[in-house]
Amino acid sequence: MRARVTPGGSVRGVVRVPGDKSIAHRWLIFSATAEGTSRLVGLPPSLDVRSTASCLAQVSTAARPALEAWSRNAPRDEEGHRSTWNDEGSGPVETPLEVEGEGRAGLLEPRRALDCGNSGTSMRLLAGTLAAAPLRSELVGDESLSRRPMERVAAPLRAMGAIVRTTDGHAPIEIHGRELQGVDHWLAVPTAQVKGALLLAGVAARGTTTVREPAPTRDHTERALGSLGATIRTVDGAVSVEGGFQHGGFEGRVPGDVSSAAFLVAAAALTGSDLTVIGVGLNPTRLHFLEVLQRMGVRTETRVQRDELGEPVGDLRVAASSELRGTEVTAAELPLVIDEVPVLALLATHATGETWFVDAAELRVKESDRLAGIADGILGLGGHAGIEGSDLVVAGSGLAGGRADARGDHRMAMAFAVASLAAEAPCDVAGIETVDVSFPGFVPLLRSLGADVEVVQ
Repeated sequence: MRARVTPGGSVRGVVRVPGDKSIAHRWLIFSATAEGTSRLVGLPPSLDVRSTASCLAQVSTAARPALEAWSRNAPRDEEGHRSTWNDEGSGPVETPLEVEGEGRAGLLEPRRALDCGNSGTSMRLLAGTLAAAPLRSELVGDESLSRRPMERVAAPLRAMGAIVRTTDGHAPIEIHGRELQGVDHWLAVPTAQVKGALLLAGVAARGTTTVREPAPTRDHTERALGSLGATIRTVDGAVSVEGGFQHGGFEGRVPGDVSSAAFLVAAAALTGSDLTVIGVGLNPTRLHFLEVLQRMGVRTETRVQRDELGEPVGDLRVAASSELRGTEVTAAELPLVIDEVPVLALLATHATGETWFVDAAELRVKESDRLAGIADGILGLGGHAGIEGSDLVVAGSGLAGGRADARGDHRMAMAFAVASLAAEAPCDVAGIETVDVSFPGFVPLLRSLGADVEVVQ
């Protein structure tokens, strides 16, 4: 399917975005491994999160009925796609999910391979969880996920005592869980997925597990563990967890996904509109893209209103935008904006001067080769971009109009659509259906806010 975007209009109003899928993955795992009942509200019905729920249903008899029912019955819109919005269109569907857990000791060996779909977060976090359970499991994924590197999580889990076999460094991953020993591990590549996997394994291991980061990454795992009562210490770029901890049931409302909000913020900035996203996660490890936007001339405001399982939640407002200008995103910054690079790069096509994303090789091993995909997409839409070594360079000459292919990547699909709002002529974005991976209802929401976007076969 493709989206036809006609430039003009405005993207304004007050809106909610789907629940944060990074947080949802982790809270689902914690609910299935809790001793007792957990109640989760605001889980996003995205494909990635449903992959985690489906896998957990296969290893937990107690949690299975609720997880299978939630995944199977996630609402759909009038076109048959997974929907995020209630009947009034005023916000996300927030059907509560109650999960009965029997603790980590209650996990059972699955009868078939655990299909993680396109979700690297599902595969890596589940690998950490299952490595500490005395059972055999196999984690598989789609063609895209099967190309992503998995030795970065398999190797440290082996060092803790698990038997972990990859397929030439990729999925499928075979895991024979056993009693683990805590380790002190240095991440060669800063990644919250691997850090989270090791902390999930470490909380069940003997002794202390320490993960050292070369650069800060999102800290959702350690925030949740700390709120649940685990002993967590963070000092000088290292996070440690004491093993032998078992948590009980809990309640939480998943904050709105600030990475999804970034696409709406960019749309508002490009159309000169006033937009407020309410109930969104304001975790500091997820907000560096706002600093990049400020350097580019987009001013935003945030206001924290409450806390959910260690996560600050509040409102994000696009306050004002001046003429957009190019900037440099350094190698040290890149891990802090890795999910926002597609939308920042497409926003940069409308800026004055060049924007550089330095040492962006990690983009090649995301859901697609985003480094090449972003550059090719910008060229297809009538802009100018190129790759120099491992750097992505975007020239802010505007978009003349044209066609871009999302290449099966949800973030590129949304970034291309948003940038097309300020193009000189209509744009087509092929593969727009991939937005269901993280932002079901994205196109209808854009339309409701004032954008001229049509989905066609």
